[in-house]
Amino acid sequence: MEIKFCPMCAQSLEHRADEHEAGKVRLACPEGHWTHWDNPLPVLAALVEVEGHILLARNAAWPEKTFALITGFMERGETPEQGIARELKEETNLDADQIHLIGVYEFIRKNEVIIAYHVKASGEIRLSPELLEYRLVPPEKLRPWHAGTGYAMADWMRSKGLEPVFADWGSA
Repeated sequence: MEIKFCPMCAQSLEHRADEHEAGKVRLACPEGHWTHWDNPLPVLAALVEVEGHILLARNAAWPEKTFALITGFMERGETPEQGIARELKEETNLDADQIHLIGVYEFIRKNEVIIAYHVKASGEIRLSPELLEYRLVPPEKLRPWHAGTGYAMADWMRSKGLEPVFADWGSA
């Protein structure tokens, strides 16, 4: 979404250097009512372990054979751990039994910061309409990709004594 007008006075926003931020150029109201900071959004990611296997899912918007971690946005009023448990339940029907932070990763291309967790989960897998299919992969067969959640997967693998072999995204 491109923001063009000040939400306070409806004037057209303009690009201007923020004198307090070392000249960083931002969209701002010429009257000083509002600044569009355009800060990265926090995204939650779960490397989901179910009975010793890792669940990878394919989003309905992705090409065939493109599988990744369960992800979603935090909502107001929840901790990251509550958010990832909610996303897991909404997208897979699984319950988060144990949640452990893997790390925090940049995803500059989408202006996001990924907070990644290893989640041991239980229950019956039932995918939400936004996910078309899933795979349960033995940890040693995982093939991380060169992007935020792929780096989280690789870090988790290393923590388990597994040396990651990177693949092109979509061939996990």
